[in-house]
Amino acid sequence: MKKTLRNSVLTLSIVLACACQAFADGNAFTPLNFDDSSYTLAPVSTPAAPAKPVTIASAQTTTAEEPVGNAKMQNAIIQLDNAQVDVRNELLNYKSKYADVDAQYTAVKAERKALDKQIKTLEKRIKKIDKQKENIRKNML
Repeated sequence: MKKTLRNSVLTLSIVLACACQAFADGNAFTPLNFDDSSYTLAPVSTPAAPAKPVTIASAQTTTAEEPVGNAKMQNAIIQLDNAQVDVRNELLNYKSKYADVDAQYTAVKAERKALDKQIKTLEKRIKKIDKQKENIRKNML
């Protein structure tokens, strides 16, 4: 019973979450050629006066005219493209610098490892010589 109830509540919540998007009200975007000045509304009448119908003038469009804001949008897109190219060039510069530093780091790391190995072998030789000296001193007495 609990499992069935839990499954039905889960299914209902998923359906409601999807339905919210399906039944969303209104249009989130306005078209680029929308012009507020081309639409005129008649003044709203008071209840004492006879009601006048609200009229909307038809939008005047010509075939030779570009939609309002089109040039600005194109310029904005071009500016964004240029900015993207600049950022990509900067990224390439940083990647090449990183590769150089990484190569230096690996070379230094390998050199450090080799020097550490040499130091350890020399320290071992010094300890071996010290032990030999101690043995010789013991034998002399």
